[in-house]
Amino acid sequence: MAEMGSKGVTAGKIASNVQKKLTRAQEKVLQKLGKADETKDEQFEQCVQNFNKQLTEGTRLQKDLRTYLASVKAMHEASKKLNECLQEVYEPDWPGRDDANKIAENNDLLWMDFHQKLVDQALLTMDTYLGQFPDIKSRIAKRGRKLVDYDSARHHFESLQTAKKKDEVKIAKAEEELIKAQKVFEEMNVDLQEELPSLWNSRVGFYVNTFQSIAGLEENFHKEMSKLNQNLNDVLVSLEKQHGSNTFTVKAQPRKKTKLFSRLRRKKNSDNAPAKGNKSPSPPPDGSPAATPEIRVNHEPEPASVATPGAALPKSPSQSSLPAVVVETFSATVNGTVEGGSTAGRLDLPPGFMFKVQAQHDYTATDTDELQLKAGDVVLVIPFQNPEEQDEGWLMGVKESDWNQHKELEKCRGVFPENFTERVQ
Repeated sequence: MAEMGSKGVTAGKIASNVQKKLTRAQEKVLQKLGKADETKDEQFEQCVQNFNKQLTEGTRLQKDLRTYLASVKAMHEASKKLNECLQEVYEPDWPGRDDANKIAENNDLLWMDFHQKLVDQALLTMDTYLGQFPDIKSRIAKRGRKLVDYDSARHHFESLQTAKKKDEVKIAKAEEELIKAQKVFEEMNVDLQEELPSLWNSRVGFYVNTFQSIAGLEENFHKEMSKLNQNLNDVLVSLEKQHGSNTFTVKAQPRKKTKLFSRLRRKKNSDNAPAKGNKSPSPPPDGSPAATPEIRVNHEPEPASVATPGAALPKSPSQSSLPAVVVETFSATVNGTVEGGSTAGRLDLPPGFMFKVQAQHDYTATDTDELQLKAGDVVLVIPFQNPEEQDEGWLMGVKESDWNQHKELEKCRGVFPENFTERVQ
């Protein structure tokens, strides 16, 4: 009998819940159609908007904080592997080996301590802060349902009161349901109206405490890490002093000249080389066409000549008989432009000037088209006439001192390794 009674209660509760859902759905439809008024509370709606905004911001902060912690852990692993590499290459007979190993151990402990304190003082606090939102969000939703129940009970009571044939029993029961629905709604409403503004205002203090904790932990971490790095630097300086004769020399990246570059260089050398047995090449016979213009390795334009007003421009050579590269160079020279820049630039800078670099190391030129650099030399960087000639890691330029003294780009410019310099302008 007890089991049957229990089943009856359960079935009755399910039927009651189903009926509530149907009544709420019907009430919402009537409200949307404008056939039933809806109880409004603009102040509470503003509190709900603030709550949703606060939840969104907190969730994002939690996500970014977890990403930050993952990055700290990754940096810890990378630092640990780097120190392990140093320990492996540090030979047993080198001075300072024990000190370097101790520094590596302290480095590892410092990273672990930093990560754990971030978890304890930032992440766990963040989790606690966000832990209160799900319950409040559930209560806001429940308050909304109870508001619909209240409106539905109110409308039902009002409809019975305005009916032509009044049923006092039904009216009394409807009034009782209305009072009950109103009481349940107002109890939840009052509690939330007190909690939501308080929660909204608490965000300021929480954000301040969170970021202060992170900033303070970072500051202490970097101070301690700086001391370890200085100690490691001292150990390595001591090692360098005892093995000073084996100084590491910075080397330039090797140049890989293109086929076009090599072919033009050979062409230039063969054109300029005198014939065997003769001191100088013989001039062309009278009446013969002019010799082919010299093919320049870097395709630089000829120095611009000062044109006399009214004077005719020189006739261009027959371009159909010249290589495409020479045609480009000739056209660029006649038009007064250089690929990558204009010759109409400032008078105190070479045509096409892009930026300045300063040599950080000495560089000894290994070819005739390279610049000889001393540490401290300033170089004015200009573009290559033909991009195909530029090798990776190499720039074209003219030393500022040479340019200021001679203003002759043809004689002063050359290529140099970029990794020997540092950009200054």
